[in-house]
Amino acid sequence: MAEPSILEIQGLRRDFGGVQALGGVDLQVRRGKITGLIGPNGSGKTTLFQAVSGMDREATGRIYFDGHSILGLRPSRIVALGLGRTFQLSRVLPGLTVLENLLVASRPDDSEAEDRAHNLLRQVHLERQVHVLGKALSYGQQKLVEFLRVLMRSPKLILLDEPAAGVNPTLRRTLWELVRQLQEQGTSLMLIEHHMEVIADLCDEVYVLNEGRIIARGTFSEVREDPQVFAAYFGHRNRTAS
Repeated sequence: MAEPSILEIQGLRRDFGGVQALGGVDLQVRRGKITGLIGPNGSGKTTLFQAVSGMDREATGRIYFDGHSILGLRPSRIVALGLGRTFQLSRVLPGLTVLENLLVASRPDDSEAEDRAHNLLRQVHLERQVHVLGKALSYGQQKLVEFLRVLMRSPKLILLDEPAAGVNPTLRRTLWELVRQLQEQGTSLMLIEHHMEVIADLCDEVYVLNEGRIIARGTFSEVREDPQVFAAYFGHRNRTAS
């Protein structure tokens, strides 16, 4: 029996001045699973994340998160329901220390926030940087801190937008270990990632988006063999490289 969905998207559409970024996307994230979203640049992946997280409230269709209709809700309301999100480019607050970057995301009434922050930093071997300003961290460390900031509220679902971009291999391994631990603890995750080895290794299910439409769905092995995927995604990459 298939696992119930924590996120369900139905007929999601978004136009920008006559350009269709999303053309009726249907997508599900199963509870407790890691779902990948891949596709060539400009295919609509980040636009979809923007709509789900409430950062773009102009999309139409339906989005249900953990039984709640969330399309059009403010980001703060969606976060309160248990959805967290990282961004392509790090959004660490440069003038705050690492610890302060985490605490700013905690609930005002959370008396255990500081202990949680220290525990998270120990998990990714950043405990020695606790008093370092965000702007003094390497880019990879900033990405890790941003991820930990999302975890301060113990989200049910995390959207990761290219989490490995600009991260060195050592920090990348630390990140993936944390992702696996979160899944083992019951957290659901959805990630956009251009490193196909990461998608193959981590994701239980993969959706392929091209020109605003889902063209394939399945395991990585299944979508990799789909002729539409090769033509739309892998073929696109080859043309770009040549």
